[in-house]
Amino acid sequence: MKMSVGNMYNYFSSKEELAKYAIKYSTNIIAMELRDINNMNVTSKEKIFIFTRKYFESIKESPEVVEYFLRVYLSNREVFANGCEGFLCVGDFVTEVMILLEDGAKNREFRDQDFFTAFSMFMGALGGFAFLSGENVLEKDVLEYSDGIAENIYRALKYEA
Repeated sequence: MKMSVGNMYNYFSSKEELAKYAIKYSTNIIAMELRDINNMNVTSKEKIFIFTRKYFESIKESPEVVEYFLRVYLSNREVFANGCEGFLCVGDFVTEVMILLEDGAKNREFRDQDFFTAFSMFMGALGGFAFLSGENVLEKDVLEYSDGIAENIYRALKYEA
């Protein structure tokens, strides 16, 4: 950030407040991307493919953001206890995922199912690949897995008559 640690305290009262700001800021960027995708006039299946591609591109372009989420936010819940409980710090992103899932169910592209079940299927697959990419264990570039992961997410969510 090209500033001293002491200068940071002119903007944030504590390292915990900085940590909360960082997670809100980074997830809001992803939420805005998903909001744009949600507003596209395409099928819910196409939205999953587009978002998966964008998410994997962000893993490549800014691995530190995903690393921060996986290593700091999820692993240090006590730091985020006051004012960041549950989905409070990532609410905009969760809302956009909810819209995607609800629209897909309303259009009968996705099954009508419990939000947390669908959310964990959707984000579990993406988060798992973010982790594997960060650990440098993937055999191919993460983007090469994008369509396969999107297809698996879609199959797990799709409506069957």
